[in-house]
Amino acid sequence: MTSTLKNCRALYIGLLCFAIVELIKTKDMDIIDEKIVAGQRITAAEAIQLYNDGDLHRLGFLANEVRQRLHPENIVTYVVDRNINYTDVCISACKFCAFFKAPEDEAGYVLSFDELREKIEETKALGGTQVLLQGGLHPDLSIEYYEDMLRFMKGLDIHIHGFSPPEIHHFGQIANISIPEVLQRLQNAGLDSIPGGGAEILSDRVRSEIAPRKCSADEWIEVMETAHGLGMRTTATMMFGHIETLEERLEHLSRIRDLQDRTGGFTAFIPWPFQPNNTALSHVDKASGFAYLKMLALSRIFLDNVDNIQASWVTQGPKIAQISLLFGANDFGSTMIEENVVAAAGVSFRLSEKEIQTLVQGAGFEPKQRLMDYKLVGAT
Repeated sequence: MTSTLKNCRALYIGLLCFAIVELIKTKDMDIIDEKIVAGQRITAAEAIQLYNDGDLHRLGFLANEVRQRLHPENIVTYVVDRNINYTDVCISACKFCAFFKAPEDEAGYVLSFDELREKIEETKALGGTQVLLQGGLHPDLSIEYYEDMLRFMKGLDIHIHGFSPPEIHHFGQIANISIPEVLQRLQNAGLDSIPGGGAEILSDRVRSEIAPRKCSADEWIEVMETAHGLGMRTTATMMFGHIETLEERLEHLSRIRDLQDRTGGFTAFIPWPFQPNNTALSHVDKASGFAYLKMLALSRIFLDNVDNIQASWVTQGPKIAQISLLFGANDFGSTMIEENVVAAAGVSFRLSEKEIQTLVQGAGFEPKQRLMDYKLVGAT
């Protein structure tokens, strides 16, 4: 056999093997598609294959199928609130954060109760129904301080959606008390619900690299599971696009889905891309709108037991957020009367309630203001 024939034969065999592999992939993808359209749960391995082998349009179509099945009423919700960061002093020094100040930094602050009152009264005057209360892991504030702050704020008649799991874990360490006791005391003082911040990626390899002083993945889950057991509703987040792998993103999603199977306590999931500017990870390339939409769609498909998926206009801007309503999101998030953490990373999108309503209508949906638990404002 001549060398030319040998080369042709090798090429033919190579092309045949490639075609067989692609045929198997196509068959596998068709099976995954059929499961999703039928409302069946997919595995983490199937989700990884869908992300790797499915294009953006495919994921968007499937995510929209899930969204329409869960929310056939053609409504997109939003909440009117503000982020109140009661302190920027933090001992965690996470590599991804541009907001914190070290305890010795004289520029660090703790808001006074008078400042809290002013912010809450302004929020209520703008039609706000809640505040998102979060801060750094301050080394010197006691559990009694947080109880006093909650009682003061609750006296102003506002829903308090506050304290991420790392904060709650920190309070327990400072006071040398258990997570259940921390949560019970905070709930008794006026805490209504808990935001899903501080999750980043629920993989201890990732957390040890970017936030080694923050609570572990298991401890984050423990806080949320305990809160759900006390009847508190919470949200969950995922900050992606830094040092994590796709497999670690699925580890994160699986932990959320597994806990939701046990408790049903999550009201919503909010995936958002890491914002690298002004952080210790500024060398990381910023995730594109394409990458955001693909991950958002995968989250909607995989989290079959979480009712609501929020768009992240704060990091993506209004137009990508509008498009995300066709990629699985059914909630536009908050009006964010005030936002400081993402802004510290150089991202400063702002939207009024009217602008949110216009964007939602432009995507073909009806905007409705909601409460934290997704009851509609004014609904009986």
